[in-house]
Amino acid sequence: MSALQSNLLELHTPNGREEAWRFTPLKRLAGMHDGSAKAVELDSLQPVAELPQGVTFTSVEAEALSHTDDIIINRIRAFTGNVRQLKIAKDREIDQPIILSRTIIQQATVEFARVQIILEPHSRATVVLQNEGDFNLGEDLEIHVGVGAKLTLISLQEWGPTSVHAGHHHAIVERDATFNSLVVTVGGSVVRLLPTVEFAGPGASTELLGVYFATAGQYFEHRMFVDHLVPHAKSRVNYKGALAGQDAHTVWIGDVFIRAAAEGTDTYELNRNLLLSDGARADSVPNLEIETGEIVGAGHASTTGRFDDEQLFYLMSRGINESDARRLVVRGFFNEIVSQIGIEEIQDRLMARIDDELSKAAN
Repeated sequence: MSALQSNLLELHTPNGREEAWRFTPLKRLAGMHDGSAKAVELDSLQPVAELPQGVTFTSVEAEALSHTDDIIINRIRAFTGNVRQLKIAKDREIDQPIILSRTIIQQATVEFARVQIILEPHSRATVVLQNEGDFNLGEDLEIHVGVGAKLTLISLQEWGPTSVHAGHHHAIVERDATFNSLVVTVGGSVVRLLPTVEFAGPGASTELLGVYFATAGQYFEHRMFVDHLVPHAKSRVNYKGALAGQDAHTVWIGDVFIRAAAEGTDTYELNRNLLLSDGARADSVPNLEIETGEIVGAGHASTTGRFDDEQLFYLMSRGINESDARRLVVRGFFNEIVSQIGIEEIQDRLMARIDDELSKAAN
């Protein structure tokens, strides 16, 4: 191991008392945090169809490794020698979604994967990342949206029941660029995702959307950070979660930092959680740090509540049985965000998965 790689591992192994790890069940992370994981490079992420002109997906040598505040990401960067890079050429507008899929069953190891998505200036694309199967994954996803470009990223966690997934999705958004992200987590034993956005030029905007549905024993954590470094940037965050079953546990952390130079910032973050049964727990922590008063607006909200018995009664009074009524209420709760995927096949598949998880929880 080189000196540079050794420096990446200077962070101590978390013990659960640190703010960043205080909710996470460390013993269930498949050894990713403490170095005991049997790590491999598999390049399991592959396109599902031929890529359009102006789009490349290649393996490139990793650039100089940088230090982060997350020990799992540092372990990934110290271990991996190559990066899988998806690049959309300058001025290219790709109408059809680019779908990359990871479907694998290999529980004895952990894949450490570095992936880059690069949109060169004034390009436009929708990229879908699909994760399926029973597998353990440590993921370092780096996103660069060039000047005037627009990226819609849809990240789907449809894991089997034993999977463990720890990922960092970091986006750098340049001047007048748009980055929209939609994260769906409906499977896995433990899923811990860190979506972060860094604004690099004025006129940039981002919308971070997400849905998650945890059932008995599942732990899902979504911890985001939006860094307003420059003036006149806009961010919106909206995540919705539902929980059903004993020891279902979700954590949502939303941090927005408006720095002193970020005049004209417009930001709002929202998290809503729906508890469908006893024994489930949702933690929700929105945070705003503001260093300048010269902003358009900044706010946050968080709600966690029980299933709405009035809605259920209304539907049942019109002849709908209880299980179907519950399903319709949950579908309605998620539809605001799922409908924005804009790909009917994926939307139908996700709603069917949510229906199936709900039926399991009811039994």
